[in-house]
Amino acid sequence: MSRRVFCIALFASFVLSQQVMGHMPRTPSPEQTRVEVAELLKDFLAPGKNDKLETHERFWAEDLVYTTSGGIVKTKTDIRKSFAESALPAASKTNPAISPPPATTTYSAEDVLVRPYGEIAALTFRLVAKEASGEMTTYRNSATFIYRDGKWQAITWQATKVPAPEKPKQ
Repeated sequence: MSRRVFCIALFASFVLSQQVMGHMPRTPSPEQTRVEVAELLKDFLAPGKNDKLETHERFWAEDLVYTTSGGIVKTKTDIRKSFAESALPAASKTNPAISPPPATTTYSAEDVLVRPYGEIAALTFRLVAKEASGEMTTYRNSATFIYRDGKWQAITWQATKVPAPEKPKQ
């Protein structure tokens, strides 16, 4: 009798574990990871989206460490604060180092490389920032994404400004 109860209990626990596992988000395949992270980046940089708090809320993880090209370390809280400050009149903005860029700047990503490592993905790319005046600035960016709660988010970000080409000496 006890053997029969044991077998029934074992079978029941197996069935329950399969039901629970079926509802847990699974880590995407390496190819899915490449596509999803690249699409997330493209969407993040899209005109009309990058200057929106909602876009940043989706893109950055709560435990983000972002190092700007100027060496300033920011958190997701700092990014949120910059959006709140940008809504204030210009005279009351106290920290231009963390203010979002003007909406006239457009961004594109080139040489995008996503390297999947299970629930982690490494991203490297060249960011091109183009001002309304036509002036362009280029950065090399590196990031680490983590897959949590069924979505990819950046947990680290490092931006390095590429020096402008030297002008010929006369």
